[in-house]
Amino acid sequence: MSSRLQSIIDAKGPIRKIGVIGMGYVGIPAAVLFANAPAFESVRGFQRDSPSSGYKVAMLNRGESPLKGEEPGLEDLLGKVVGAGKFRCTSDFSEIAECDAVTLAIQTPFKDPKDLIPDFSALIEGLRAVGRYLSEGTLVVLESTVTPGTTAGMAREILEEESGLIAGEEFALAHAPERVMVGRLLKNIREHDRIVGGIDDVSTRRAVELYSPVLTTGKIIPMTATAAEVTKTAENAFRDLQIAAANQLALHCEAMGVNVYDVRAGIDSLKGEGITRAVLWPGAGVGGHCLTKDSWHLERGAQVLGGDLWYPHGAESIFGVARKINEFMPRHMVHLTLEGLKRTDKSPKGAKVALLGWAFIQNSDDTRNTPAEPYLAAMEEVGARVWVHDPFVDGYPRIEVSHDLEGTLAGADVVTIFTGHHHYASLEAAQVKELSGREHPVIVDGRNVIDPDAFIREGFVYKGIGRGDKNSHGVAPGR
Repeated sequence: MSSRLQSIIDAKGPIRKIGVIGMGYVGIPAAVLFANAPAFESVRGFQRDSPSSGYKVAMLNRGESPLKGEEPGLEDLLGKVVGAGKFRCTSDFSEIAECDAVTLAIQTPFKDPKDLIPDFSALIEGLRAVGRYLSEGTLVVLESTVTPGTTAGMAREILEEESGLIAGEEFALAHAPERVMVGRLLKNIREHDRIVGGIDDVSTRRAVELYSPVLTTGKIIPMTATAAEVTKTAENAFRDLQIAAANQLALHCEAMGVNVYDVRAGIDSLKGEGITRAVLWPGAGVGGHCLTKDSWHLERGAQVLGGDLWYPHGAESIFGVARKINEFMPRHMVHLTLEGLKRTDKSPKGAKVALLGWAFIQNSDDTRNTPAEPYLAAMEEVGARVWVHDPFVDGYPRIEVSHDLEGTLAGADVVTIFTGHHHYASLEAAQVKELSGREHPVIVDGRNVIDPDAFIREGFVYKGIGRGDKNSHGVAPGR
């Protein structure tokens, strides 16, 4: 424990001014919750004035959220803290010098999972900006999910190099990974337990001081910075593994002519002391920023910190196999689509596919690593014409995303549901068929949101993930 750092912090006093770098799905809700806490005086949101995201600065300062999915309470709280003068967004990173604590919520993708090399370029840029304006006694917290060893290694080195200060002696450094799900950002930050790991005891205590005021039912779980990094990557790797198990089960059920959702309910019914049989949901694929790469952060951490590993790791580990299964599911959606077209004697070449849902998760505009993208590419490769609809997504590079559901469905040979938006759960079979103008249109349900029998009765050829009981149904006469 550094008595010098503790003395500097004691002289500085309680955390009053906070900076949050990265105004995205993690940074925005974190910033407004800090700003809403009476313990803190003010919060600055830092956002680069770039062509792709610079618009967020003005929006946030008007009290408008750039996140367009359903986020209960977020825009109201944002308006409140902006109106009270407790939150302001800026592209002037020199204001970091005024902050008592700075958090970084910056994406950390992998360039290529095959070589397990993460792309830390954006995080490095953020760390350099913090380091240039870092003051004595400031707490720096990485909220980004990173390869284990990053906080005490690369992050520490960059901050010390840029600031001329020593971590653990003149400034505090910690890792406190975000644990949020799109669609419930505020709720998750308030109610989930918070993992906090400093590079030393003083840093850990200062980070606990930062996060405690925003928690309601959640509690702080302190540990080392590296243990916190492992915790975050491991919890996402386990979730990915559970989804992969559900997807593998769904594929088996299809092969055996069984309804995976009946099987799932049966497994989940076994309860009692010491019994855990919870099964997650199968689906068209896994997307988002976290699950698609955090297993690789965990695997890379073991390789970097563990040296020559003597056990199955990387692509051969159970987490690597899980990734392969989940990455396969969009290809399986292609298989179901082609099988459906085959039953209607329709070639995929020239067929119109209405792809419903471009966001990776229901009722959100989050398109990061959407599993719909490889499906679209594969269908276009075989000559299909793919029209994309999503009620929440305004745009995507090189993809036209429509908000006109009826227009997207008009003339469709195939309707493919990739995202479980509530709009799609209310699809009426007769209306969809009328819009398609086809005697036997194909519908492929990747999220189990429609009633198969209702569509089969209307003459659809139905295909669904895990629906072995329905995927080979007889085709009803067209009405």
